Amino acid sequence: MASDLRTEELKTPVDVAEYLFRRLHEVGVRSIHGLPGDYNLVALDYIPKVGLNWVGNCNELNAGYAADGYARVKGISAIVTTFGVGELSAVNAIAGAYSEFVPIVHIVGYPSTVAQKDGMLLHHTLGNGDFNVFSRMSRQISCAVSLLNDPHEAAVLIDNAIRECYLKSRPVYISLPSDMVQKKIEGERLKTPLDLSYAPNDPEKEDYVVDVVLKYLHAARNPIILVDACAIRHRALQEVHELVEKSGIPTFVAPMGKGAVDETLPNYGGVYAGDGSNKGVRERVESADLVISIGAIKSDFNTAGFTYRISQLNTIDFHSYGIKVRYSEYPGVRMNGVLKKVCEKMGKLNIEHGPKPSNEIPEVELLSPEPTITQAWFWPRLGQWLQENDIVITETGTSNFGIWETRFPAKVNAISQVLWGSIGYATGSCQGAALAAKELGIKRTILFTGDGSFQLTAQEVSTMIRNRLNPIIFVICNDGYTIERFIHGWKDSYNDIQPWEYKALPAVFGAPKDKLLTYRVSSKKEVEELFMDREFSSGDTDKLRFVELVIPWDDAPSALKYTAEAAAKRNAE
Repeated sequence: MASDLRTEELKTPVDVAEYLFRRLHEVGVRSIHGLPGDYNLVALDYIPKVGLNWVGNCNELNAGYAADGYARVKGISAIVTTFGVGELSAVNAIAGAYSEFVPIVHIVGYPSTVAQKDGMLLHHTLGNGDFNVFSRMSRQISCAVSLLNDPHEAAVLIDNAIRECYLKSRPVYISLPSDMVQKKIEGERLKTPLDLSYAPNDPEKEDYVVDVVLKYLHAARNPIILVDACAIRHRALQEVHELVEKSGIPTFVAPMGKGAVDETLPNYGGVYAGDGSNKGVRERVESADLVISIGAIKSDFNTAGFTYRISQLNTIDFHSYGIKVRYSEYPGVRMNGVLKKVCEKMGKLNIEHGPKPSNEIPEVELLSPEPTITQAWFWPRLGQWLQENDIVITETGTSNFGIWETRFPAKVNAISQVLWGSIGYATGSCQGAALAAKELGIKRTILFTGDGSFQLTAQEVSTMIRNRLNPIIFVICNDGYTIERFIHGWKDSYNDIQPWEYKALPAVFGAPKDKLLTYRVSSKKEVEELFMDREFSSGDTDKLRFVELVIPWDDAPSALKYTAEAAAKRNAE
C-alpha cells in the first residue's frame, strides 16, 4: 500500500531502467554493448523503448573493448553485463579504459535486493552470500560505483555516475538489481539535463598561473609543444589547436597523442618518443629551451622505454588536475582555462625558428625494386592512402609502433592502447569505433592488427557483420607474436601461433557474398594496386573489406625494437 501511495505522489513516474537509459541517450550514447544474462534481461527490454540500439557482442571482454572504441569516437559509451560471470569477463577491458581515461558506463544486472539481503545461494555467486565482492573489485577501476538498491536514491546515483564518467573520463559501475528495474521513480528530473560542464578554475589562481606560463613562454627562443593522450581524453583539443596554430611553435605528439594535432599544419614535426623517434625529431625536441607538455602520460611504451631526454627545468606540464611549471606545482588549476587565456594574452613571441624536421616519405623508398613488404616501407606509404576524417585503429605490437611513421591527413582519429596494451583490443575496439562512426556519418574505419592478436578476438568480426558495419580490416600475417619475440624468445614456440585462413573468416561468420571483399597482398606492387582500387578505398561502399597483409616474421618498426630492448633489460633487472 505504501508503495502505491508513493507512486501516486510522483509527478511523472518512470521505471528505474528507463530513467537510466534515457540519461545515457541524453549524453550521446546511441548503442549499448554487452551480453544478455538472466539478471539483466528485463532491463534490456527498455533499450529500444528509449531509442537506443542493442549491439549484442560475442563475449563480455570483446564488448568492453568495443565500448572503449565507441567512447573514443562518441565521447562516452555503455556496456551491460550480468552479475559475476559476465562482469568479470569484462574487467580486463574496463581496467584498460580506466588506465587510458576512457569513459564507459558499466551496468551490471544484479540478483534482487531480497536475494542479496537473505544471502541466498544463487548461481553466478561465490556461494558465500557476499553480493558485494565483485563491486569491490570494480571500485579499483571505476571513478564511481553506484549500487541501485533503493528507489529513493536511484536517480541521484545514476545522475552522479554518468556525470563522473563524463567529467573524469573514466569508467563507472552501476548495479541494477532485477527487482529495481521496474520500480517507479520521479521522472521530472529528466527535464533538467545533466550538468556536464567542468567547474571553473579559481580566477585569481588561474590568472597567476597564466602570467607564470607567459613569462617563460616569452623568454624562450627555441620552444616546442608536445601533445599527449590526456589532451584528447580531457577534451582540451580546441584549446590545444588554438595554441598550436596561433603560436606557430613547432609541435610534436607522443605516440598516445597521435591524431591530436592536425598533421597538415606547417609547424607539425612528428612523433616524439625518445630514442624511438626519428633523428630529426629527437634532436629538435631535446634541444628546446622550453617544452610545453600537454596531457602527458609518460609510460614505457609511450616513451620508447623511458628514453625521454627532456629536463623538467625546461618543461611546463598541463594536466586536467593542475599545472606544473618547472618544479613549481599548481594543483586544482585545470589546463583548459589556462590554455585559453594563454592564447588570448600571448601576443608576439620571440621564437628563433630552426629547420623543421622532415617527416616526408622518401621517394627512393617508394620506388624500391625490392618486392617484399617491410614495416619501414608500409607505414609511411599508408599516409598517402589515408583520407581526412578516417578512424585508424592499431593493435599492440608492430601496428602501434609502425603508425608513428604515418603522416595523417587532417582530422584523423587514431585509436590505440599504448599504456594498457592488451592484445586483441584493437579488433573489439574496431567494432565499437565503426558503429560510432556509422552513427556520426564518418565513412572509413580502418583496423591494423597482427595475426596473433587477431586470434584473441576474431569473433567480433561476426558482431560487425550483424550490425551491418563496413570497416577495412588489415591482418598483418607475420607468423606470431612479433613484439614478444623482440623482447624474449626469438624462435621459441610460445611466440608461435597456428596459421589461419584469415580472409575466409568473414564468410564463416555469415557475411553475405555481396557485402564482402577479401584480399591477400604479399608484395609492394600488390599493396599499390590495392590502394589504387577505387572500390576497396571507397568510403561509400557498404562492403566489409578484409586484407591479409604479408610481412616477414622477423621484421618490425625500429621504434618497437628500441622499446622491446629496453623492456627486456628492465625485465632482467
